[in-house]
Amino acid sequence: MKILPELFLTFAKIGAFTFGGGYAMISLLDHECVEKKQWITSEELMDVTVVAESTPGPIAINCATYTGYKQAGLAGAIAATVGIVLPSFFIILFISTFFESFLSFPLAANAFKGIRIAVAVLIMQAAVKMIKKMLKKTPDKSVSIAFAAVFFVIVLALNLSGIRFSTIYLILIAGIASFCIFTLPNGKGVQK
Repeated sequence: MKILPELFLTFAKIGAFTFGGGYAMISLLDHECVEKKQWITSEELMDVTVVAESTPGPIAINCATYTGYKQAGLAGAIAATVGIVLPSFFIILFISTFFESFLSFPLAANAFKGIRIAVAVLIMQAAVKMIKKMLKKTPDKSVSIAFAAVFFVIVLALNLSGIRFSTIYLILIAGIASFCIFTLPNGKGVQK
C-alpha cells in the first residue's frame, strides 16, 4: 500500500504539468512510468496507447488506470486515475471561471501561443519515440517503414484537403492491412 501515494503523486504531476491532452502526455508517461519508475515496459506503453486510442476515454487516463492496476490492483488503478484527473479538473475549473478576463491579458494570451508550440513538439517527440520502439520490435523493418509512410501520407493528404475522416476507420484499416501483411500466408512479413 506504500505505492498508492506514489502512484497518485506521480500521475498528479503528469496531469498538472502536461498541456495538450493525451498525445502530449505520452512523452511524460514514457519518462515517468517506463524510464524512471519502471512500472511498465515501453512495449506495454505502446500497447496501452493503441488500446486507449481505440476505446472510449483519454489515453492518459487509460494509461494511468492500467499502470495503477498493474502495480497495486484496484486501489492502484483508482489512485493513479484520480491523480491524473484531479489537477486537470482544478485547472479547467479555475480557467473556465476566469477565462474571458484571463485571455484579455496579453501576457496570458501570448503564453498560450507558446504552449501550443510546446504541445506540438511534445506530440512529435512521442511519435518519434514510439516509431523507434516499434521498429526495434518489428521483424521486417522495411515493410513497417513503408506501412507507416503510406498511412502518414494518407492522413496528411486527408488533412490538407480538408476531408473529415474518422481515426476509427484509420485504425480499422491499419489493423486489417497489418493482419494481412504480417499474419496471412504469403505475406511478406509473416511471423512464425
